[in-house]
Amino acid sequence: MRSYQIIPKKYRPASFSTIVGQDVIVTTLKNALRFNRLANAYLFCGVRGTGKTTIARLFAKAINCHHLTEEGEPCNQCPSCLAINSGNSLDILEIDGASNRGIDDVRQINETVGYAPALGEYKIYLIDEVHMLTKEAFNALLKTLEEPPSHVKFFFATTEPHKVLPTIISRCQRFDLHRIAPDVMRAKLAWIAKDLGAAIEEGALNLLIKASEGSLRDAESLLDQLLCSVSGPATEEMAGELLGLMPHASFFALDAAIFQENLPYAFSLAEQLFSSGKDPVHFLEGLVDHYRCHLLTDIAPAALEPHQKKDYAASPYTRDHCLYILDFLLKTIEALSKSPFKQTALEMVLLHLLRSKSRLTIDTLVDRLESIEKSGPSVLYRNNLENREFDKEATPILESGTSDIIREQGGSEDPKFVAKPTPLKAAPEEKKVEPPSLPAPEPVVAAAIEPPQEEFIPSDPLPFQKALREPQEAPASPLQNKPQERKMAQHKLDTLVRFAAIELEGTIKG
Repeated sequence: MRSYQIIPKKYRPASFSTIVGQDVIVTTLKNALRFNRLANAYLFCGVRGTGKTTIARLFAKAINCHHLTEEGEPCNQCPSCLAINSGNSLDILEIDGASNRGIDDVRQINETVGYAPALGEYKIYLIDEVHMLTKEAFNALLKTLEEPPSHVKFFFATTEPHKVLPTIISRCQRFDLHRIAPDVMRAKLAWIAKDLGAAIEEGALNLLIKASEGSLRDAESLLDQLLCSVSGPATEEMAGELLGLMPHASFFALDAAIFQENLPYAFSLAEQLFSSGKDPVHFLEGLVDHYRCHLLTDIAPAALEPHQKKDYAASPYTRDHCLYILDFLLKTIEALSKSPFKQTALEMVLLHLLRSKSRLTIDTLVDRLESIEKSGPSVLYRNNLENREFDKEATPILESGTSDIIREQGGSEDPKFVAKPTPLKAAPEEKKVEPPSLPAPEPVVAAAIEPPQEEFIPSDPLPFQKALREPQEAPASPLQNKPQERKMAQHKLDTLVRFAAIELEGTIKG
């Protein structure tokens, strides 16, 4: 049986011109070759699948190429290039930093750097995942890295440069490879599919690109898997099934349910997801991307992909609504992944989303407060105030509270409405009863405490004194006779109620 070569290996770049998405780095390395300004060591950093090891191998091949082109490209025909392409070169030593991370491994490198190269001009040590080396191994490499023999070069590749010692980084030329742009990746995948004679829909390519998260190698592996799973053209639905994603139409159905406040839809959608074997965390991640597109429609439409602009052209969400949903989902994803009751947890998440339409945002409450400040008390309060009969016995307490509010807002009190304190009535004296002639006379308990005989009325009683004393006559309430003070008091009450609504997360309807 003929051995099959996977897509990432078959279409691995063999020259600088076939590398995509890293133009600045490629130009810098080719100029170093052209002007003969080669450093002792190079450090290539970046996420997985962006071309770190590929660029390091190409640069090593170009350094040792016997017939380098004027553009700085290796010829791929000389003995050195052929040996490197086949993986049999003695001049390039690839070392796995994860399995050769100790000080003994580095000591072996230090002992062999003196040997001359076999075919090329330089002997190159390419250490992949160099951040896995121990601190002692790094320190043992420092001297050789700083002053290596003239025929030795060090190439390092890592996905976690922050774990590399600063003393190592300072001795290297560092290149940070960024994620591959979606447009560049789409063009590369489409070219691969065309070269293989396979038909694939643009929607399927978009799903593969989104799932790869900027890693070209991941996208090529997913394309290889998709082409193996279908016999005809690869559609978007097939790609979604391969990746375990819910149909995109279910997200728009959730939008309709939110604005209809169709709460039972939460349970039917959760049941549909779990019965089909989908991962709820992946579903929520898809929701995050869905509401991000809604938000971009309002804030930055140019950032959307061409197919997204068509799907999200008429977004019904406001900016605050999208921001609230995104914030809630981002906080929920981690909690859902740890929950033992995933279906119930997902149902609660969906119910929360379905109820989010009736939620009052803080901006809305602030706008209402500003309108209250301009228009005065609410109509509802004025209607209730006209039909209200004040309790005469409760008037002193009401007077006291209103008086404090008026005083705080710079008003003045009318002296005729100030209740005068009244002393407690004296209890009647009891007649003294002669105790009977018994061995132990019974004690006599006093019926009441003698009050002060003289009445003392302070000129300016305190509010709590006015509230505790009963007035001689119940005058009319100042709120009935002073409409301006009544409006000010109600304005303060309305303000407090609405700030309480903010503390209740704005769940009331106004």
